[in-house]
Amino acid sequence: MSGPIVVDSVAALRAQIRDWRQDGQTIAMVPTMGALHDGHISLVRIALEKAERCVVSIFVNPTQFAPTEDLDKYPRQLARDLDRLREAGAHLAFTPSVAEMYPAGFATRISVGGPSSGLETDFRPAFFDGVATVVAKLFLQAAPDFAIFGEKDYQQLCVVRQLCRDLDLLVEIVGAPTVRDSHGLAMSSRNAYLGETEINVARKLNAVLHQTAAKLASGADEASAISEAVGALIQAGFRKVDYVAAREAVTLGPWRRDRDGRLLAAAWLGTTRMIDNLEIPSA
Repeated sequence: MSGPIVVDSVAALRAQIRDWRQDGQTIAMVPTMGALHDGHISLVRIALEKAERCVVSIFVNPTQFAPTEDLDKYPRQLARDLDRLREAGAHLAFTPSVAEMYPAGFATRISVGGPSSGLETDFRPAFFDGVATVVAKLFLQAAPDFAIFGEKDYQQLCVVRQLCRDLDLLVEIVGAPTVRDSHGLAMSSRNAYLGETEINVARKLNAVLHQTAAKLASGADEASAISEAVGALIQAGFRKVDYVAAREAVTLGPWRRDRDGRLLAAAWLGTTRMIDNLEIPSA
């Protein structure tokens, strides 16, 4: 099986998209920062089910990293990523440089309100502006019919949906279930930072969220259940908990028992920050 077409310029990307469009083919896009794992490959498979051509972007986006975050050490393994895309059947890999995406004089940022409020924004204030800006650029560059995002980054998924609604972007956003290992740990490129002992602790994050969601669904006091979850994570070995929060599933506003909810968490293992979320069934 031949590998995907690899292009690193917007002009080359658009030329290939134009050829496919002239042949009447539909296009699905999977935006990534590379270091592809089984979770990413599950998104590619969904893209191939949705459309006739699958485009995967691989770009470590500097505008969503704060100066204190892990931009320089974020895993980059393009050759391996291309092998994985070949095996998965992706048709094109878009691998732009920072200069291609943010040329000299670039001065525009997109800020999305609503679901970006709180949670990640409380700890990474510039994060969603960076995400919204790069995603909008990718959608304008590739003009896909569909874009596939994992539910693991649930707040990001909500922000991208808001972005497309508000700016009338003609892209259908497809949320894909989180891919987990046999112990429930959500797949993440940052898992590569963890040693064996830390992996065992990390696997407890999802277990605590399951316990907490069950308590909330059965009528437990929200504040007490959240406090118990934070304590359980610290006891399990997490160094610090940024948040555990119950939110309304679509808007990420305050959770109400008569609506579907989402339980979201972010916690630190050593110098690695883990996030996860899961559904809270409605009453």
